[in-house]
Amino acid sequence: MKRRDFLGLALAAGAAVPGISLPARGQAPAPKRIYRITYRGRTAVEEGFDDYLAANGADVEFIERDADRDPARIPGFVAELRELKPDLVYTWGTPVTLGVAGRYDTPDKAKYITRIPIVFALVSAPVQAGIVKSTEHPGRNVTGAVHVVPTETQLRAMQSYLPFRKIGVLYTLTEQNSVSIVEELRQLQRKLGFALVERTFKMVDGKPSAEGIPELVAEIKAEGADWLYLLPDTFLGTQYKTIAPVALAQKLPTFGAAELAIREGGALVALVARYYSVGQLAASKALKILEQGIPPEDIPIETLKRFSLIINMKVAKELDLYPPIEMLNYAEVLTG
Repeated sequence: MKRRDFLGLALAAGAAVPGISLPARGQAPAPKRIYRITYRGRTAVEEGFDDYLAANGADVEFIERDADRDPARIPGFVAELRELKPDLVYTWGTPVTLGVAGRYDTPDKAKYITRIPIVFALVSAPVQAGIVKSTEHPGRNVTGAVHVVPTETQLRAMQSYLPFRKIGVLYTLTEQNSVSIVEELRQLQRKLGFALVERTFKMVDGKPSAEGIPELVAEIKAEGADWLYLLPDTFLGTQYKTIAPVALAQKLPTFGAAELAIREGGALVALVARYYSVGQLAASKALKILEQGIPPEDIPIETLKRFSLIINMKVAKELDLYPPIEMLNYAEVLTG
């Protein structure tokens, strides 16, 4: 077992963290410590992140923590971060990143980590969510990798597969990232000539709930939506296996903004930045901090330059909705 893997498992089980001391003369420097917070367990993003560090010979140890889809756990991680003082914090997704870093303009900075460098992955709209003021110049202790293809580019891919007059969206009203994307969709309506059918997940005790999802999807279909757009909403990402069968039964094609939406979530088609590659991009920024000493506030937040169009032919067959022939020349086709 690799050293970083062993330490991560030991810490997850509650083992003590060794103190940091200066290396003796002739002794190798201590490994850099990365405190990693995932939202729903390990994904291909972390695989890409770890492989990139290993390929570049980085000597690191991971302290592994998982929010297990519960943002209420994040303040506990923040408290632990203040005690452990790792060299870098890795955060997965918008809720985790906001819970650790806070908004850039928050007046109550004492609740968040403002000194330890933070590198995020799987945040789709860091400016709109208030994580940073600018992606070119983050201006604070946060940088990272954006995983979502620009919204207009996704809509044009959707139009190329199946022309639409109405697009349905189902999202979490309390997730700033999702609210920002829906607002962008509203602004694109006139430019691209479509109507938007909006529904939000029900809230129970301040948290989004899976209650009533079949009815919400049915309402979107009944209002004439030609597509159900699975936007990059963190809670929605945990409900793919509920949403996809309902949409399929309604003969409502689904378009995914995230790779998991089609790999595991049953979407018909998706235009995505691959999770593994997003992890590698995030790792390249971590290395700039850990090995080159570049402050995160000076490291631009970026997205990948190349995207993947993926078509689920099993779903296409069930919907009797096959892609244009020319699209098969450049798309990845899933047949299983």
